[in-house]
Amino acid sequence: MIIYFGQTYCAYCKLIMEDTFAKPDLVEYLVRHFDIVGLSIHDIRELTTPDGVSMTVRDYSIREDAQFTPSLTFFGKDRQKALTLRGFYPAYEMRAALEYVADAHYQTMSFRDYLAQANPPLLFEDETLISDPLFMQPPFALDRSVVPAGQPLAVIFEQPKCHACEVLHSEPLQDAVVRERLAGFDVVQLDVRDDETPVLTPDGRRSTPRRWATDLELFYTPTLIFFDAQGHEVFRIDSVVQFFRLAGVLRYVAEKAYQENPNFQHWKFAQNKSEREAFSGKPTKAAP
Repeated sequence: MIIYFGQTYCAYCKLIMEDTFAKPDLVEYLVRHFDIVGLSIHDIRELTTPDGVSMTVRDYSIREDAQFTPSLTFFGKDRQKALTLRGFYPAYEMRAALEYVADAHYQTMSFRDYLAQANPPLLFEDETLISDPLFMQPPFALDRSVVPAGQPLAVIFEQPKCHACEVLHSEPLQDAVVRERLAGFDVVQLDVRDDETPVLTPDGRRSTPRRWATDLELFYTPTLIFFDAQGHEVFRIDSVVQFFRLAGVLRYVAEKAYQENPNFQHWKFAQNKSEREAFSGKPTKAAP
């Protein structure tokens, strides 16, 4: 089964429907192997979850950490949660996810390992990441477990010759608002294939970028992970992201909004509602 969390007026939901789920072979495989349930993250009607708990759809979306829409939670034939994908994914990754769950590969390996097995990367010594003056330079002493830091931490995991990484650098990271907000973060760029550079992780462990990426179960580049002053992970972007969404996430993390509202989309909806009411002078209706 796949549970699809979406919302009205979501550009990424529209994109995944018009692009990824418009591929006939992918749709045929999807229908043949899965039951699919579509839910709106703002819906306050009650449902019974796959593990038998009654709650509202909204609360269920929070429990499933549907921070971005679309967000898909996959369950295997054994009723065990097998995989979660948050945000937009193109057809290649989506096909791999469907096969990963339908063929029960989740029982023996991580999705990261499954993708690497199917498409091992070619390594070249002269390949480098795209530089930016925003990024901290080594040594990467990121430990915050003993002495809290003065500002939050953003860690960007990338790899060379990564088209999505190039898009991140050429579009979102060049936006003036994004750069202004990132100035309030410690920003670190790491190569997911690097097994030599020492990294002291936010929770005080000695590691390398490759080992840390494995521990964090990363399977997509670029992945952006945000940590608070004490070194706790508070947010993750592991899908396609545009500047307006990244700018919103940076504000969400910097203002510690996650402490009162654990779901980014619900926080964003409340912010937009307040702005609409302030502009019109009238309370707005809840989304259907």
